[in-house]
Amino acid sequence: MATALGEEELDNEDYYSLLNVRREASSEELKAAYRRLCMLYHPDKHRDPELKSQAERLFNLVHQAYEVLSDPQTRAIYDIYGKRGLEMEGWEVVERRRTPAEIREEFERLQQEREERRLQQRTNPKGTISVGVDATDLFDRYDEEYEDVSGSGFPQIEINKMHISQSIEAPLTATDTAILSGSLSTQNGNGGGSINFALRRVTSAKGWGELEFGAGDLQGPLFGLKLFRNLTPRCFVTTNCALQFSSRGIRPGLTTVLARNLDKNTVGYLQWRWGIQSAMNTSIVRDTKTSHFTVALQLGIPHSFALISYQHKFQDDDQTRVKGSLKAGFFGTVVEYGAERKISRHSVLGAAVSVGIPQGVSLKVKLNRASQTYFFPIHLTDQLLPSAVFYATVGPLIIYFAMHRLIIKPYLRAQKEKELEKQRESTATDILQKKQEAEAAVRLMQESVRRIIEAEESRMGLIIVNAWYGKFVNDKSKKSEKVKVIDVTVPLQCLVKDSKLILTEASKAGLPGFYDPCVGEEKSLRVLYQFRGVLHQVTVPDSEALRIPKQSHRIDTDG
Repeated sequence: MATALGEEELDNEDYYSLLNVRREASSEELKAAYRRLCMLYHPDKHRDPELKSQAERLFNLVHQAYEVLSDPQTRAIYDIYGKRGLEMEGWEVVERRRTPAEIREEFERLQQEREERRLQQRTNPKGTISVGVDATDLFDRYDEEYEDVSGSGFPQIEINKMHISQSIEAPLTATDTAILSGSLSTQNGNGGGSINFALRRVTSAKGWGELEFGAGDLQGPLFGLKLFRNLTPRCFVTTNCALQFSSRGIRPGLTTVLARNLDKNTVGYLQWRWGIQSAMNTSIVRDTKTSHFTVALQLGIPHSFALISYQHKFQDDDQTRVKGSLKAGFFGTVVEYGAERKISRHSVLGAAVSVGIPQGVSLKVKLNRASQTYFFPIHLTDQLLPSAVFYATVGPLIIYFAMHRLIIKPYLRAQKEKELEKQRESTATDILQKKQEAEAAVRLMQESVRRIIEAEESRMGLIIVNAWYGKFVNDKSKKSEKVKVIDVTVPLQCLVKDSKLILTEASKAGLPGFYDPCVGEEKSLRVLYQFRGVLHQVTVPDSEALRIPKQSHRIDTDG
């Protein structure tokens, strides 16, 4: 990832930021910005040979940016591909009369073809490992007469079941995909396995079909057919037919699901299953940005139940979710509650406590790592013991927060520093060049800035007292981190026009006289300025627009 980011930094010569115009800027806005910078950097305005050479280089850069953005075709290419796209071979064969929309359409077509070729080289592996743990001896101890048995002083915790499954997908063509899957299971010393092969074909934009063949040592051959079809833009149906061959004969099965979008976030399902375990099920699922709600009712043999569940999604960086559910039926009643949280870029850790009659108390721990799932159901007791519920709830929380503070957080911090270091190394040459260009631009701005300050002082207008750009450390808990900022007072004063300063929604690193002092880290712009003889101050994130002066920036001298 660091390498990719580094390449992006090298390629990202932001012409819009260089000219300080919006990405939607009109030709008039581009022309006005170009003329202003030409007046600033024109080589004929400088007699010193060194300044003249620096001005010529910056003048050519501004001219190049204007040439690209003033031409509709090259601007469309730049908007899609960036500067690297302009250097790609093959654009000479593109018809000049093509509109930006047609160029974008051509790019999307080529991108889709490239994505299809890349998909054909991927196997998209998915897997699940489930390890069942019997820890009932922690709470359900034997009677006193068994305490003299050797080793009975310590609770016996054992693995009583295990399940492993894996599948891979191999795209054959743009519409055909082969799927190979297998599984192994064992419980209390007895086990078995199975292997399945499926061929899926996308028949149209509205549907697909899949043929499945399987075999295993516990069950005989399996033949199945799955069909999916969009009936309307808001309604679809799925049908799954299967023939299971065994020593008891052929066992047919049929499952049909009809679903309809009730609104933008809500889907209703009707399911009918006929075969070994016949049942009818209806459910409503509502999924929004902050919550997930499900209510379901099933009537069947041997299980009939009602289910209601709710999940709340916190809008934080760790994507924290808490959930709870109640399920009641002929088998008993189960209450389940838990939470899950993202612990790294590709990993999500979750835990849930299940309390039911007659199931007892269980703790379920799940780790999702990319496309792999690791599941650990731990059965604590067959009874409803408050102590088991307490330890199942509090124990995982204590362990998680301890691991997060002592292991996960330091590891992620070290990984981030490592990636940033790689990124800095890959962009070191480019950043050095940008720094030299920025310093040269500041030297060229001195005379213009002097005139601008004189004009602003005469009308008591906008004077930039101090301006800093980069990484600021305000949090006391991060005081060990190094502040990385550069002085941009002169470049900002140079952009002042008619007692106003307007910066667009783009990274400030591309502005004349600016460069990136801390690649890959969050940056801000802090400005202390004087307007009408009164001091003002404002701090804005790197990519946020800025318009000054503003009354809200005024410093309260009374305080």
